Amino acid sequence: MIASKKGELSFSPEALREKYRLEREKRLRTDGNAQYRDLSGLYADFEKDPYVEPGFTRPALTEQIDVLIVGGGFGGMLAAVRLRQAGVQSIRIVEKGGDFGGTWYWNRYPGAACDVESYIYMPLLEETGYIPKEKYAKAPEIFAHCQRIGRQFDLYKAALFQTQISQMDWDENTRRWNVTTTRDDKLAARFVIIAGGIMHKAKLPGIPGIETFKGHSFHTSRWDYAYTGGGPTGGMNRLADKRVGIIGTGATAVQVVPQLGASAKQLYVFQRTPSGVGVRGNQPTDEAWAKSLKPGWQEERIRNFTALVSGLEQDKDLVGDGWTSLFDASEMRRARSPEEAAELYQLSNFRKMEEIRARVASIVKDPVSAEALKPYYDPLCKRPCFHDEYLDAFNRPNVQLVDTDGKGVERITPTGVVVNGKEYEVDCLVYASGFEVTGDYTRKLGFDIRGRGGRSLNDAWADGPSTLHGVTTRGYPNLLMIGLTQSSWAINFVHILGELARHSAYIVEQSLKQGVEAIEPTQEAQDQWWGTILASLQKGGIAFGGAECTPGYINNEGQQPHPRMIRSAGFAGGTLGFIDILENWRKSNELSGLELTRGGSNP
Repeated sequence: MIASKKGELSFSPEALREKYRLEREKRLRTDGNAQYRDLSGLYADFEKDPYVEPGFTRPALTEQIDVLIVGGGFGGMLAAVRLRQAGVQSIRIVEKGGDFGGTWYWNRYPGAACDVESYIYMPLLEETGYIPKEKYAKAPEIFAHCQRIGRQFDLYKAALFQTQISQMDWDENTRRWNVTTTRDDKLAARFVIIAGGIMHKAKLPGIPGIETFKGHSFHTSRWDYAYTGGGPTGGMNRLADKRVGIIGTGATAVQVVPQLGASAKQLYVFQRTPSGVGVRGNQPTDEAWAKSLKPGWQEERIRNFTALVSGLEQDKDLVGDGWTSLFDASEMRRARSPEEAAELYQLSNFRKMEEIRARVASIVKDPVSAEALKPYYDPLCKRPCFHDEYLDAFNRPNVQLVDTDGKGVERITPTGVVVNGKEYEVDCLVYASGFEVTGDYTRKLGFDIRGRGGRSLNDAWADGPSTLHGVTTRGYPNLLMIGLTQSSWAINFVHILGELARHSAYIVEQSLKQGVEAIEPTQEAQDQWWGTILASLQKGGIAFGGAECTPGYINNEGQQPHPRMIRSAGFAGGTLGFIDILENWRKSNELSGLELTRGGSNP
């Protein structure tokens, strides 16, 4: 123990550790991820697209293409842009939504905005010549930027909207992927890039009686403005005489609750675990600052932010927000041993969460609600939130926090929600219950992938994935993946998507230039990459939600992960470290670790 540091503290680390332990244990459940259900059966309507006109039809396509991209969110769009820039024109983009945008197509709930600074989150700002209107752009502006990218890079002519993949098989004779869709398209693609995203498959809480509710209900990712009235900026006038309940208090609910509180006759917020909510401090873009920006400013700003939130020292903090202050690792760098660094890091986390809890107490007037809204866990156990109206919403007379003391909602009845034996009658239930982040790769995609010899990717990865850089996998030639599996993670997730898109486009470009008909990693290269991941995990660093955390999607709901989940882990040596690995691999210009099949040769 560092006596001098301990003497300066206004709290007891031992007492907080015990409090954190108790709060975690009361939330542990034996069913883990099984407590959720997907949007099927009775809830299939929850997944319907409310933003398109029903009855859309188009002729089925039969064509050969160089690249098929699955997903029209930022990952898929960035892959398409990089391919266009590399001169690859024969592209199709399959997207289940009615337009580009991915997360920002689906998430149009009132109050939706990015929680990472828009100047680094919204990609291709320099290329499109666009500057966001605010430091934290709201959903309509981000969606419009997705459309801007689609127009500027001529992606619309390549898009097949309101379409999903139904089957995907590798043909060894033609060395193409034969892909069929729900619109009966038959596409023969030389390469397939999977950019399905991590937040597109919504989930519901498996609360007893959920199917009996007779009122109106919907998931936040399919907001029903026909029922609520208003739009993404609020003004939900049709809720003026309605009692509304919202289940979930994560990052989405933090943005939705102030809007519902301003519109509904009565709002009940059902909470299992409170979010940590810091200051957002949104502000309009300074025009003088925007005009002063020099070429390369966005890349510099992105890398500066990623370095800081990875605990790396920088000469200056270009973003200067709650995220970068949250990851200040200056004390750790002064440590004389790994043990001292770990203790200093924990003390820093305690201080930050004490500040978050003090903010709750300073804003929320009702002391019972204020105490229930205080989070007792380390900052990264749940995704940190930043908002300037969420806590104030609980001072409204029509907004009531219903804290479940970590147990969750007891049951749902035809007329309301039961917590601790008391029923709260509601006319409308809003599920802010998030998305499937963990789980089998193909389950989240919604279709299986059959590679060489007809082998299902689900079967091949039964014991966990095996890849090179998280992008390619043996037995599945010309399949490229943009996602979290065995790659890396970033607070600014679009940074990683952009780098994986650049990497995938490079592999396609080089293969087409060199007359390579099929590429796939060698087994040795995959084994070496897994060894690199393991070494990075053992070395450690700033870690995200571990076993000591309160249960949530970040730590597999507090359950011991299945070995195949462990195999999904990404490189833990920092986001920029992972990006350096990719960049150095490309600079070598050798396609090292990939087995190449040229015309007439056998794999």
